[in-house]
Amino acid sequence: MSQQTYIARTSGLKAKDYLGYAMVDAAGCLVFALVTTLLQKFYTDIFHLSPLFIMIMFIIARVWDGINDPIMGRICDTVAPGKYGRYRKWILYAALPLAISAVLMFLKLPGIGEEGHYTATCIYATITYIFFGMAYTVLQIPYGSLASVVTTDAHERSKLSVFRSIGAALGSIPVLLIASFAYEKRLDASGNVILGENGKAITDMQYAPVIKGVIIMAICSFVMLLIAFTLNKERVKTKPQEKAPGATKRAIGLLFHNRAFVAITMVSMLLLAGQMFTQSFYTYLFDDYFHANWMNLATQACTYSPMIIFMFFLPKLTRAKGKKEVTAIGLTIAAAANLVLFFLRGMDPSILMWIFLAMNFLSGCGLTTLVMQLWAMVTDAIDDIEVTTGSRDDGTAYSVFNLFRKVGQVLAAICVNGALLGMNYKYEKGAVQTLENLKVMYDLGTLIPAIMFGLMAIFLFVWYPLTKAKTEELQIRKEEKLKEAYEKQEIDI
Repeated sequence: MSQQTYIARTSGLKAKDYLGYAMVDAAGCLVFALVTTLLQKFYTDIFHLSPLFIMIMFIIARVWDGINDPIMGRICDTVAPGKYGRYRKWILYAALPLAISAVLMFLKLPGIGEEGHYTATCIYATITYIFFGMAYTVLQIPYGSLASVVTTDAHERSKLSVFRSIGAALGSIPVLLIASFAYEKRLDASGNVILGENGKAITDMQYAPVIKGVIIMAICSFVMLLIAFTLNKERVKTKPQEKAPGATKRAIGLLFHNRAFVAITMVSMLLLAGQMFTQSFYTYLFDDYFHANWMNLATQACTYSPMIIFMFFLPKLTRAKGKKEVTAIGLTIAAAANLVLFFLRGMDPSILMWIFLAMNFLSGCGLTTLVMQLWAMVTDAIDDIEVTTGSRDDGTAYSVFNLFRKVGQVLAAICVNGALLGMNYKYEKGAVQTLENLKVMYDLGTLIPAIMFGLMAIFLFVWYPLTKAKTEELQIRKEEKLKEAYEKQEIDI
């Protein structure tokens, strides 16, 4: 038998592997970004749903996810892999349902969104939103687990996390074109532009460009997932986990007893909450407060462009200084940038918009440190569970992790719709926001992200235990576990 380490024998990724892995999240985010960026405002401005109902609907959907996600996780862990592998095959299975469900969410059937059909609109929105969530679960939970069988090398997993983040960022950009150009100025009966209390032209979201853009995004997502399916490869062949009574409860129990897993799960929950809050709430802020819908595209460019720079040196930086250490400092910077924006409230919006974009770039730099390393940190936590307890249930782990990310979606929905309710946002057809409403909108749009990002930094500094030294020790212990599992024929390398 070769003296090559077991980790080395299940690694050695090429450019094709990184591209294929990143393409899965790029394809998923093409449609998921429709939810994070457009859906909230689409519901209020096109379907004319109340913020209170939207918040309740999102909570109901997440309650269902509490049942649906763990079931999907156990299916991944216990079903025989088959010729397409244990996790890779789900990329193929999810492609078409995900594309169809994305279009249905935005499809305005006759009567939907019209007066006298409010109940029907609520029912339609709920069914299509839950359908999309289930299709996305079928893709995301196996995809999260895929990294564990693509490679066992910690540094390659770190690079996979970077590429996944880049894929997600690239997949999230096209929807911003829709968000930036799906508006028209409101005209009166004589064809004159209607102005708000602040003297700025009032703009309204238009259905036609939205649905056309959604259809294009859905088709692109479907094609990309088919390509990604062919590019990915599972290098570690594992046996199905036990289906004995209580196995699921035991697997979940081990997750909640691991400090690293709980901490990074809470951080990820707040990260998604913060990202979804800003993406959804900024569509209101840029439309109603700044009256500059082009800022949707500009602010996302400021948020994601740091990835282009960080991708070249962040893996080396985290290897030298540690993932925990680098990401915690980055989140502190992100929180500080948003807090600065809050204290600049009251400044002339025509000047403030440029400072807003600059602070978004600084915040994006801080967030990028976590976004590009998050999935590697999750895998480190799962490795920690394995070497500590001898148990590894990737599907179950990612189902729980994904469930709490969806709790983050609920938190974002509560914050967005709570903010709209708190500022008395007028969602009725033809409504105009008051100056007082707009001031409250700005305050909440800057203070809430600052609080979320600050909490994330505290969780990493205080709670997450895997420092650089402990992560290096974990890699050594994992090599010993791999050797033991190979000798017992529990894995096939």
